[in-house]
Amino acid sequence: QVQLVESGGGLVEPGGSLRLSCVASGSISDKAMSWYRQAPGNQREFVAEINSGGITSYGDFVKGRFIISRDNAKKTVHLQMSGLNSGDTAVYFCDARFLFLDDWGQGTQVTVSS
Repeated sequence: QVQLVESGGGLVEPGGSLRLSCVASGSISDKAMSWYRQAPGNQREFVAEINSGGITSYGDFVKGRFIISRDNAKKTVHLQMSGLNSGDTAVYFCDARFLFLDDWGQGTQVTVSS
């Protein structure tokens, strides 16, 4: 089990970029690391995943705008987001998964507005 702390959220104008970070309290080298998001009134939605081998996958809505990366030595996962629009406004959560066990962070708010 690891503790996860997200950062990097904030207010950004449409078309802008943000880089989210997720720092773990312990090793993540054997874990699949993911980002999810949840907007008010909506269910939590899958954004991106990078598995322990570095293979990535993305939600359909991403359409090439986001890049997930990991640095096992720094126990950190990043989500580089560009081309943001109002539909991307949500709380973004980091998830670390090993087998069927998930650890979640508290989330970071991303607001896209002019």
